[in-house]
Amino acid sequence: MNILVTGANGQLGTHFRLLAPKSEHTWFFTDVAELDITSPEAVNAIVDEKSIGLIVNCAAYTNVDRAESDEAAALRINGDAVRIMAAAMERVGGMLVHFSTDYVFGGTLYNTPCGEEMSPNPTGAYGRTKLAGEQAAMGCRHLIFRTSWLYSEYGKNFLLTMLNLTATKPELRVVFDQVGTPTYAGDLAKAVFTIIENGDYLRHEGIFHFANEGVCSWYDFTKEIARQSGHTACRILPCHSNEYPSPVKRPAYSVLDKTKFKTTFHQEIPYWTDSVAVCLKNI
Repeated sequence: MNILVTGANGQLGTHFRLLAPKSEHTWFFTDVAELDITSPEAVNAIVDEKSIGLIVNCAAYTNVDRAESDEAAALRINGDAVRIMAAAMERVGGMLVHFSTDYVFGGTLYNTPCGEEMSPNPTGAYGRTKLAGEQAAMGCRHLIFRTSWLYSEYGKNFLLTMLNLTATKPELRVVFDQVGTPTYAGDLAKAVFTIIENGDYLRHEGIFHFANEGVCSWYDFTKEIARQSGHTACRILPCHSNEYPSPVKRPAYSVLDKTKFKTTFHQEIPYWTDSVAVCLKNI
């Protein structure tokens, strides 16, 4: 089978690049310079030229704050482009693997992990556009993986930012009233890669939640990054979200329930602090 990966230079896409040489399938990797995913003509052309039977969509508009002032741009990438890819896969009888976010929740306050059956209720433009992408992906055979707090060795992410700040600042204040689970992009990519390689993608369809095991706040996440990297000179203090004004209200609690994923695909998921250690070692 021929597989197309979009957003291939991002965190997830890079990890799929690392895994692809181990695959029995043929993988093609594109990013914005090679493919305009908002163009039906461009998407259909590459699908036909490369005989693509599966698209793994790692492309996304992820600037949560900027999306509030330019929701149309976010929707083009997070919603409209997904509809174009789904239509292309429906036309050729293929499948779309798409990634979504815990930010589709948050409008209702929860204190138990969010399951796939819970009604989405995003608090901002980013969540709304990602929810639109989920709905668009359902236009063909699909697997949608919601994840949270994604980080890796690559690109721009919270772990790399805090790794730098805890090494260079004497003191940091980090919010403690937003709770979720950090997810290592390498773990998510490996899980989906396994689903493709063992043929589970042929047997299942729908929305699944995947994040690393465990729960923490952004403050806890920062403390663990500093502890594991030996940046002990930086004093890290907890603070409230309202001490850092933002154009968007972020979910206060967006822990994802992964029971459906584990019982369907029979994969073990690493604990979040263990995956932080793996990522830091690779760095």
